[in-house]
Amino acid sequence: MKMEEKKNILTYEGLKKYEDELQDLKVNKRQEVAQKIKEAREQGDLSENAEYDAAKDEQRDIEARIEELEKILKNAEVIVEEEVDLDTINIGCRVKVLDVEYNEECDYKIVGSTEANSLKGKISNESPVGKALIGAKVGDTVSVETQAGVFQYKVLEIQRSN
Repeated sequence: MKMEEKKNILTYEGLKKYEDELQDLKVNKRQEVAQKIKEAREQGDLSENAEYDAAKDEQRDIEARIEELEKILKNAEVIVEEEVDLDTINIGCRVKVLDVEYNEECDYKIVGSTEANSLKGKISNESPVGKALIGAKVGDTVSVETQAGVFQYKVLEIQRSN
């Protein structure tokens, strides 16, 4: 029995970003690297040709990324953010929580793991904080166990992310 591939949960914004990157790699980057390889070949001896090796490495990276993006998109499940139920926290919504210990407000957007980027406040539904918040309602306080200890977040607001 074939193991079912995990669905990649994406917001529409995430889907668009991956589709654009894939298009750019296939249309522009492939051409650029093919040109570099052609120019390096024309310099003759390939055994000592650093440009040729670098171009071949770049080509390998591009092809690997194309494959990765195609796999993400093939198993993509897009969350329609307009249809997200705002009674409870779910993927595709933006939440405002209060870090009880530090009395600090934090804003997070809950996304699927492929789109997570903590520097931009996008946390995965599979991360400890994301997991704890999923299903919580405004006014609930959730506890999150991390390596640094247990943190408590009080849900202040749930809103559409766009």
